[in-house]
Amino acid sequence: MIGKIISPSVQRDISNMPGFRTKRKLVVIESDDWGSIRMPNNKVFDKLIDAGIDLNDEGFRFNKYDSLATTEDLTRLFDLLSSHKDAAGRPAVFTPVAVVANPDFDKIRDNKFKTYHYEPFTDTLKKYPGCELSFKLWQEGIRKGIFVPQFHGREHLNVMPWLKALRLGHKNSHLAFDNRMWGISTANDRDIRLEFQAAFDFIDPQDIQYQKEVIKSGLDLFEELLGYRATFFVPPNGPFSKQLEPVCVESGIKYLSASKIQTEPLGNGKSRKRIHWPGQKSSSGLSYLTRNCFFEPSDVGKDWVSSCLNEISSAFKWRKPAVISTHRVNYIGALHIQNRENGLKQLNTLLTQMITRWPDVEFVTSEELGRIVTGRT
Repeated sequence: MIGKIISPSVQRDISNMPGFRTKRKLVVIESDDWGSIRMPNNKVFDKLIDAGIDLNDEGFRFNKYDSLATTEDLTRLFDLLSSHKDAAGRPAVFTPVAVVANPDFDKIRDNKFKTYHYEPFTDTLKKYPGCELSFKLWQEGIRKGIFVPQFHGREHLNVMPWLKALRLGHKNSHLAFDNRMWGISTANDRDIRLEFQAAFDFIDPQDIQYQKEVIKSGLDLFEELLGYRATFFVPPNGPFSKQLEPVCVESGIKYLSASKIQTEPLGNGKSRKRIHWPGQKSSSGLSYLTRNCFFEPSDVGKDWVSSCLNEISSAFKWRKPAVISTHRVNYIGALHIQNRENGLKQLNTLLTQMITRWPDVEFVTSEELGRIVTGRT
């Protein structure tokens, strides 16, 4: 009832009230899912539809449009970011929140789904047409300071429930596996009861121990591939147990992204809500960062530019950084070129209007924001 009485603009203002404040007009653009497999190609999409798998859920646009970024996708995005500069002359910068591994489907099948094997995402890129040289562009983006990755997990996959479903012969899971993907909706499947995409959700509390190893090995691989240690972590899809926070700290994470009202899984179908705000400290020593603006132009039927500008306005009104949440899917043309063209066109409009409206805007990365919020810079 309260949500129906209070207008969306007032709800935005209320949500921006707690936590860190600054007079600076800081803008962070966090983009999730880089490095992860989603839909391999259009033939696989059609095959899954023909097999009766319902892809018309809330994840439809991801299965329809999302795939690994080609060199063309990255080149076009980088050119656009470089063309927009803040008052200090710094170009717009993405913090691509990235996974560093994907399943090694052949090895998993060879051992009859008994054990899990993964490959670095750089190896996966070589298997996708148009992506063979994509990692060189990642490295170029890092050098130029326009594409500076942080950690989204080892893979965008909840490994233990996935393997269990495959061992038990779950039909849809096997059909997706046979097509080298897993991103079908499974939360409402009574045999699974969670989304495979939610890497740190769990039903069995014993999975926590494996998830700790995922974080440690994932962060080590991140450093091996990208040449620096990640300090910022965005758990995929949101669910994340407080029990995992100490291993994050031990492995070099300083800043943890969480929704303002976060779901913490407790196991056996139970969960609890946790409230977060920017600059909030955890008992483990992590600093929470939260998002307050959203930009998803691949989700058609909404004026995302106006909506995001209104959210930025609310953030600045309450002296908050504008932390924009956007996903890789919005900028991918490997499956449908028009999806990328639409996403880049709207991003260009957003950045143009943002700089015009707030000439003193400053583009920063998520790690830089973390240092500012915690007084490390």
